[in-house]
Amino acid sequence: MRRAISTPVFPLIESSGKNLLKLYLNDVGILSGILYRNNIRAIFDDEKSVNLGAVYESAVAQELTAHGNNLFYYDNRSKGEVDYLIDDYDTLSAVPIEVKSGKDYNVHSALNNFVSNEDYHVKKAYVLSNERTVMQKGKIVYLPVYFVMFF
Repeated sequence: MRRAISTPVFPLIESSGKNLLKLYLNDVGILSGILYRNNIRAIFDDEKSVNLGAVYESAVAQELTAHGNNLFYYDNRSKGEVDYLIDDYDTLSAVPIEVKSGKDYNVHSALNNFVSNEDYHVKKAYVLSNERTVMQKGKIVYLPVYFVMFF
């Protein structure tokens, strides 16, 4: 479960006043069965034509929760939605995380707006995708989705 927040600054729990939630199936295997039935080639073969976003988002939610993170998201009609926000206690800032599926992993206008807003004090942000390269552009670090195990 992710809670919506109104002001995306550390500590996130202070601004979780919205009554909006996003729920996730806690088992990626069951979710994959519901979405793809017995044909799991989409996941194993990394089919670019199939949207794996729901599977990736559920896996990221499970992993972040397993590491003790409270999950939040930010959704603003004019600025867009950021998939996950977690607290970074080392830098006393919120860390936005975007989960992408497909070849357009570097298209994320909501995250760009979020990172460039000085009021949010963002030190770093992550884009997790099925791309297998690691790179950084400004404050945004691009990582393969399985790197979430190191967060």
